[in-house]
Amino acid sequence: MAIKRISDEPAFVLHRYDWSETSLILEVYTRHHGRVALAAKGVKRPTSSFRPVLLPLQPLRLSYGGEGEVRTLKSAEWVGGHVMPTGDALLSGYYLNELLIRLLARDDPHPTLFDIYAQAVRLLASEHGEVLQAALRAFELLLLREAGLLPALDMQTLTLGPLDADAAYCLVPEGGLRLAQTQDRVTLNGAQWRLLHAALAPEASFLDTLRACAGVASELKPQLRALLHYHCGSGTLRTRQLMMDLQNL
Repeated sequence: MAIKRISDEPAFVLHRYDWSETSLILEVYTRHHGRVALAAKGVKRPTSSFRPVLLPLQPLRLSYGGEGEVRTLKSAEWVGGHVMPTGDALLSGYYLNELLIRLLARDDPHPTLFDIYAQAVRLLASEHGEVLQAALRAFELLLLREAGLLPALDMQTLTLGPLDADAAYCLVPEGGLRLAQTQDRVTLNGAQWRLLHAALAPEASFLDTLRACAGVASELKPQLRALLHYHCGSGTLRTRQLMMDLQNL
């Protein structure tokens, strides 16, 4: 049987695991083939040319081969374009990587989402503060949309009824977008939800979504986190827990 060879594939390293004293297993996100596991043989040796290249949050071109669940890395080239994020931006990048690993199946390509992720990573390397929070909310929304887990934000999910521009609504894991109740602490009004829906249209850019999130990032954060945790099957993501631990220190 011929071994399938993929060459010069745009990719990012999401995570890496020790395989032996000299090798690693990489979780990589590729543009045309989705999430792929690769064996990087000898990469931990001091003389390996892969050592300075196989870093997270850096755009790469990879070549690999094989038909099994874990393919074999053949070559890796750094594409360049931005520096490594630092501080909160670095932790935010690891958070995006964990979301991709948890929500996307292997070998399930999402070219549009790959391009969105690449734009988000570039932004993390250059921006902080409020822009950083808006970028995270924009990516969370677009990831949920691309994974088929985000309900339409221009109507009530269960009734399919229209949104009242001035009424308060909240996004809940079990029921989608619904009219706010007394116990709901964080909500957006119908007009704000409709603006977000328009910013998630197929023809809208990542920048359009980011701008729509900029003014409502703090209200979106707990609602999107609850929805993501629900679909990830985890109360707290590892990177999220790390962020909270560092803040407590």
